[in-house]
Amino acid sequence: MLVAGRIEDYALIGDMQTAALVCRDGSVDWLCLPRFDSHAVFAGLLGTEDNGFWRLGPAYPAGQEPPTATRRRYRGDSLVLESEWDTPRGTVRVIDFMPPREHHAPQLVRIVEGVSGRVPMRSALRMRFSYGWVVPWVHKVDGRTVAVAGPDSVWVDSDAETYGEDLTTYADFTVAPGDRVAMTISWQASHKGAPPPAEPETALAATEEFWHGWVAQCTYHGPYREAVIRSLITLKALTYSPTGGIVAAPTTSLPEHIGGVRNWDYRFTWLRDAAITLSSLLRTGYREEALAWREWLLRAVAGDPENLQIMYGIAGERELGETELSWLSGYEGSKPVRVGNGAASQLQLDVYGEVIEALHLAHMTGLARNDYASLLQIKLITYLENHWTEPDEGIWEVRGPRRHFVHSKVMAWTAVDRTIRLIESGEADGPLERWKRLRDDIHRDVCEKGYDPERNTFTQSYGSKELDAALLLIPQVGFLPPDDKRVIGTIEAIQRELSTPDGFVLRYPTAGDDAGLDGLAGDEGAFLACSFWLADDLAMIGRVDEARRLFEKLLALRNDLGLLAEEWDPRLKRQVGNFPQAFSHVPLIDTALRLTASGAYGG
Repeated sequence: MLVAGRIEDYALIGDMQTAALVCRDGSVDWLCLPRFDSHAVFAGLLGTEDNGFWRLGPAYPAGQEPPTATRRRYRGDSLVLESEWDTPRGTVRVIDFMPPREHHAPQLVRIVEGVSGRVPMRSALRMRFSYGWVVPWVHKVDGRTVAVAGPDSVWVDSDAETYGEDLTTYADFTVAPGDRVAMTISWQASHKGAPPPAEPETALAATEEFWHGWVAQCTYHGPYREAVIRSLITLKALTYSPTGGIVAAPTTSLPEHIGGVRNWDYRFTWLRDAAITLSSLLRTGYREEALAWREWLLRAVAGDPENLQIMYGIAGERELGETELSWLSGYEGSKPVRVGNGAASQLQLDVYGEVIEALHLAHMTGLARNDYASLLQIKLITYLENHWTEPDEGIWEVRGPRRHFVHSKVMAWTAVDRTIRLIESGEADGPLERWKRLRDDIHRDVCEKGYDPERNTFTQSYGSKELDAALLLIPQVGFLPPDDKRVIGTIEAIQRELSTPDGFVLRYPTAGDDAGLDGLAGDEGAFLACSFWLADDLAMIGRVDEARRLFEKLLALRNDLGLLAEEWDPRLKRQVGNFPQAFSHVPLIDTALRLTASGAYGG
């Protein structure tokens, strides 16, 4: 019986249109085809082996757990995974990758390579369409195995002989030194003919060449280059190449609290996440990706900027209705399993700030001018001018009542400030003096209503006593200078009240079994993005050694392949939340750049 690995036991492979998670035991337990947001053909990660998987590794006796790889790594700066098993009979290597798509069908390629001795191998392939619900019709066509259900078909090409048993496709073979046995699955719409047979070795060489060429564009060469490069590769892998949309993560419903209900679908493009990803890409030399995202943004909001959503589908879709998949037992019993995301209809005023900040950075770094982007910015500010005084759901998408969140107001100020700069540069027209007064009004409102003078800290919302780690962004967006006593007081209050014993940062207080500030029961782990923000702030206020120590503790939380989920559970000492998470890897890059610029690094 398949038991999903710990979240950090998984590796990511992908083709910039979808992605797969490969466990240490050689099992692919998650794969959606043909897109990130398509139905999964392997959903064992969120259920059992009956919901689909593909395990490839050394054969093992029935009734025992499959052996885990002795070691694994990515091939250099690429998304080609190598896993090696040392067994009593010898050593074997499995190479897993998904070739970047051009005109061919989406493929997952697995190559078994004998290293020493003679190692018996087994492939067990159980395809279950519609998130593990539908058993496909598996049959042979011209010597190739194909699984068909409704609109989907998956074609299997294998150098080893395959056979069917217990609604599973198996292959048993032995490899000696130098032997290479390739196995590939390819997706095709079921009404079309068979896709061309895979060419695994050619695809492997082309995949490595693609990634090495892409990484060569990186302009960062500081002391944290390994961590930065791996994060950049991960962000590129989360980019849907046909449109430029960036998914927050390639998974759904990996829990923020093991066994709890905080399980969400992250296979969509959050404007906030994508905007900060754009910023990191621009600062490390990746202008093409930044341009593609800007074009995606303009298409997604075209004609209706007043009704800006916080997230869209990867091609700009607006309807992201949330449903629950009752037949899936959930990761380690964490239910419900959700697809779609009901938060898409929330009002989050901070998004206007993040989007306009990203457009501002694109302009400042010389990205080719786009007149519609400037017009969009003016329209967004016109909307904010009339709505910034309203309560909203805030950055954390609370499902409780709306509040006047301080961070939302700060980001509204940021949006106005950056637009004023755009007008002053001569790149756009707008009521400059009126918007300068608006900027001052927002600033005054926040400082009067969102600051607790007795505790010398800003608070989560107007009139509240609770803290919020998003307040750490106040000096980073320039709302107040880092040496302002209110900024320093807020940083120190967050360290006192929202930090775990390890020094990592919670987003805000949760209420255990009772419904808390966010309208949900249960707790969650330390939020990794917030912990990176704290390191940034510490560096900004001159506590650079402390910032470096925290940053390096955060780097140590990455799995052996350099990947991070959304959160860290300080009690269980494990990663939690959707994986890998763009909103964790982006601030890793940003903090590395800040510490490098300050000279605050070890060695």
